[in-house]
Amino acid sequence: MKRFIEWFNQTAPGSAEPLPAITGAGVAHLYFESIHPFEDGNGRIGRAIAEKSLAQSLGQPPLIALAATILARRTSYYAALEAANKENEITAWLAWFAGTTIEAQRRTIALIEFLIDKTKLLDRLSGQLNDRQQRVLLRMLKEGPEGFKGGLSAGKYGTITGASPATATRDLADLTETGALIREGERRHARYKLGVPLRPVPSISLNELGALVEE
Repeated sequence: MKRFIEWFNQTAPGSAEPLPAITGAGVAHLYFESIHPFEDGNGRIGRAIAEKSLAQSLGQPPLIALAATILARRTSYYAALEAANKENEITAWLAWFAGTTIEAQRRTIALIEFLIDKTKLLDRLSGQLNDRQQRVLLRMLKEGPEGFKGGLSAGKYGTITGASPATATRDLADLTETGALIREGERRHARYKLGVPLRPVPSISLNELGALVEE
């Protein structure tokens, strides 16, 4: 750990051997996880170190969902980390980390835009919803920019609220009328999604990453 800290300081902005922002953060995370100094919490600390490195390079907190994006890509993360631990060539790891950092930036932008739309929607519907409708709407909004998985059905509405099928149908019709929800499909195949733009963020591909680097 002493050597790691010395390296971290030597490659920080303004030092004798500064590294580019994403390179420094990616290598710092990899080195720390390779050392794995603690019995528990190495992942959380390693992600914090990566964000600290980015903050040093930018001169301010990066304000991106890096940790959340790494966790969302947990399977590929562990695979990339394991591969990088087996040899000294870490270009593939840095490409993965760079793609994840860009994706994290996109996730943050999507979340901010979603929160703005969410606030506008709730303000517009203030005082118009009954307790059941409000509970369901907040439950759907809780899922974030990617939306309620599978869409909301009348059956799910009843499960969440305890409402009878007839009450669920009336509540959903009312939510559709107000624009809180958008209906897709008919009868038992009907599904409802939020009346705000959803913003799923796909994982960035290596081809897209290459194109971004060339720009």
